[in-house]
Amino acid sequence: MKQVSYQSMTFQEVLNPQQINAIVAQVAAQINDDYADKQPLFIVVLKGAFFFASDLLRHITIPNTITFVRLKSYTGMQSSCEIREIVEFDDDVKDKDVIVIEDIVDTGNTMQYFKQHLREQGVRSLSVVSFLFKKETLLYPEARPDYIGLEIPKRFVIGYGFDIDEAARNLPSLYMLNPK
Repeated sequence: MKQVSYQSMTFQEVLNPQQINAIVAQVAAQINDDYADKQPLFIVVLKGAFFFASDLLRHITIPNTITFVRLKSYTGMQSSCEIREIVEFDDDVKDKDVIVIEDIVDTGNTMQYFKQHLREQGVRSLSVVSFLFKKETLLYPEARPDYIGLEIPKRFVIGYGFDIDEAARNLPSLYMLNPK
């Protein structure tokens, strides 16, 4: 297994590009089946979900539309618990089947906030697909993703869109911080 270092921390490879692709294809197949008779609007949460969304949407075979929002709740390796909408979301979601594409759900704070916002806008249905899910850190059960690529332990990850202070997003594999 490969290792990388950032800011004097060592990260171990946990998923290579082929493993990532297999997970993404499996999640996309579930969505294609569940939404076979619908035309969902995918909302990609930037910046982290960009890589996952790009790969996922290449596997989506049903008619759809795509838009973007940028929400931020992390500074460094810690959640600030304060949600900031950096790129304002102004698409009309009323009476639409919406699927939010997120990179990771850990505490659920960001997703709970955004789901409430979308419900207030009158969505017909609302689902969340997240590449990673940290079940043990979830504080808001209603924020649990409907589609999950991989459940991981309470450890920090980089690569495949996940960053550490905006660095390491471009790594093609997913790396997890080695325990101390």
